[in-house]
Amino acid sequence: MDTSEEAARGLSDIEGFLYQEAHLAAARRRVADFTTRAPGLTREQKADIERWYLEEQRYVARMVTEHIAACIDVVKEQQHIRFGRWLRGTLTAMVLITMALGLCVTVVLGSLS
Repeated sequence: MDTSEEAARGLSDIEGFLYQEAHLAAARRRVADFTTRAPGLTREQKADIERWYLEEQRYVARMVTEHIAACIDVVKEQQHIRFGRWLRGTLTAMVLITMALGLCVTVVLGSLS
């Protein structure tokens, strides 16, 4: 892996981290809003709810990320198969054109003799 690929990977990792942190910050705000509107909860109960909700949000985010990654892998494999078919078709067409060109040259040269 060269330097530019490493830099791109690093930027992608940083972007993913920042996105995750933004998601968790929004989740913290949502759960804090919820617990402040729930009367009668002790501080420990609020902390338990907040901890559970954030863990649940991390789990959901991980599941979504894994699903997206799996879908990307499937699409990449399908694209690889399509490209292979296209490449074989192109190679076949090039061979046929070359053979036809050779036949034409043979016919032209044969008619000149």
